[in-house]
Amino acid sequence: MPGKEFVFKLNLSEEQSREIGLYISSLPPSDLLFALRFAYSRYAAESGGYLMPGRKSLVKRETLSLTEDQANWRLNNWKAMIKTYREKGYSYPTISRIKKQVQEIASKKKIKRELMG
Repeated sequence: MPGKEFVFKLNLSEEQSREIGLYISSLPPSDLLFALRFAYSRYAAESGGYLMPGRKSLVKRETLSLTEDQANWRLNNWKAMIKTYREKGYSYPTISRIKKQVQEIASKKKIKRELMG
């Protein structure tokens, strides 16, 4: 199948023009299409409101400085925690990841206490 030339016009700064020129000259068409599909899907998800970039940071923010007592309290009152997380707008998969991390914190500290005591 013969190649087809594609010409388009964009308003870019000089720096953007050099950067896109580098990508177009360096990458094969299949990789350019893959990157454009990914960028398009991500843009559609962000603008549609169903992509939460930085999910891992949400999990870390909720669990980074938890003590053993706090982790155990959260696990014992998990239904209330789910309600709190949903009010914050967290998805169920994110809440599940938070719970997994809280369980790890509670169990690591419990093991540490058994070894020392």
